[in-house]
Amino acid sequence: MTALLSLSGVHTHIGRYHILQGVDFEAAEGKTTMLLGRNGAGKTTTLRTIMGLWRASAGSVAFAGQPIAGLPTPSIARAGIAYVPETMAVFSGLTVRENLILAARDGALDDSRLQWIFGFFPALKKFWLSRAGSLSGGQKQMLSIARAIVEPRRLLLIDEPTKGLAPAIVGALIDCLKEIKRAGVTVLLVEQNFRVAQEVGDDVRVMDNGRIVHRGSMASLAADATLQNRLLGLSLDAHQ
Repeated sequence: MTALLSLSGVHTHIGRYHILQGVDFEAAEGKTTMLLGRNGAGKTTTLRTIMGLWRASAGSVAFAGQPIAGLPTPSIARAGIAYVPETMAVFSGLTVRENLILAARDGALDDSRLQWIFGFFPALKKFWLSRAGSLSGGQKQMLSIARAIVEPRRLLLIDEPTKGLAPAIVGALIDCLKEIKRAGVTVLLVEQNFRVAQEVGDDVRVMDNGRIVHRGSMASLAADATLQNRLLGLSLDAHQ
């Protein structure tokens, strides 16, 4: 399986804190790789380091065989990587339409792609001319993901998209993530909801204390309750 993204020996310091301590893993092209771990394990720092928002202090990050560590974030984005942060980074003072226009760097919005997005997130069509700041939390998350996929991207980095969302909206997000994968997009997904991870993940990497401590298939981890508890502290009813 071809690796689209590869991290080797990545260390990241934030101030005096040594967050990533030699991260090594690959994300296979066309697959959804789950990045799991307890709070504070280094998952968000990993995504931000890939995106150039934090600078790696050692190690290498390669995308499609090309080194990207040290590049400015706009250059990494232009290479074909989109980032959906946990903070749902939308422009509150702009409309849904204006948010998506800003995200479409290559030109005008593509109507067929918009209709594809509306199929998952009909609320965005309903509130097309409403200010993003007036949307609910779930609708803002929809808009944040829509901004990332409004143009084709080879790799999506998504940080806890279902956090705090109602179950019905989580279901729509799962459908969207599955369709994105069917379209051939590679996804690296941080997610605390184990049910979501189980439904959409192909591969899994588990982090602890700034290192990768487990690699394997998501199906194997989902089938092994003892391993889940050891790696993630999950009880048997934690993901019902």
